[in-house]
Amino acid sequence: MTESTKISKKVIERLSEYRTALDEQSAGEQRNIFSHELARLCGVTAAQVRRDLMSIGFSGSSAKGYDINELKQTVSDFLGFGEERRVVLVGIGHLGRALLDFFVNRHPKLVVCAGFDVNEMRINRVIHGVRCYAVSEMERVVAENRAQVGIITVPESAAQETAERLVEAGVTGVLNFAPVQLRVPGHVFVENLNISTVLEKVAYFAGLNADRERVTK
Repeated sequence: MTESTKISKKVIERLSEYRTALDEQSAGEQRNIFSHELARLCGVTAAQVRRDLMSIGFSGSSAKGYDINELKQTVSDFLGFGEERRVVLVGIGHLGRALLDFFVNRHPKLVVCAGFDVNEMRINRVIHGVRCYAVSEMERVVAENRAQVGIITVPESAAQETAERLVEAGVTGVLNFAPVQLRVPGHVFVENLNISTVLEKVAYFAGLNADRERVTK
């Protein structure tokens, strides 16, 4: 995984999209795929696909394109999915439950191994196949499961403390849904996903496009 630190976050995101598209293609009878076909599936250009794949040392044939299974394996190995990555989720409210339902069994190498909550009605229950523990057990359970990734869906007021406890237990990657910028050590990667901000952006461009359409009519 040291090589991946030299690659930008945007390239990593696109590689993940390529892997997902290749998963879908490998389910059929197609054995090879050209850069323009993969580009169409992922909403990028063929030149961008070729540059991204060259950056991880993979090239295809001008006559046959890319071998789907070989490319999928190369991208998976580069992204670190040659081995299992264990994930914990903190906050089993409506959003947390929806995420558990989405993630469980979707990715064979990303395993949600535990959930945490302060609500006694959720503690010691199995929700969408994942056992929910008391927050007070977080350090122990995270360490015992050797979890590397934490998903935070707690209220804003509890997000920073939650992140600190996850990091203390050994987590080195955090997906944060709380509307707050987390302060973590430099070795920890944080991806902040503020749903309100994303929705506002979509609404802005929706309004902008609607205005343009009205002008052209």
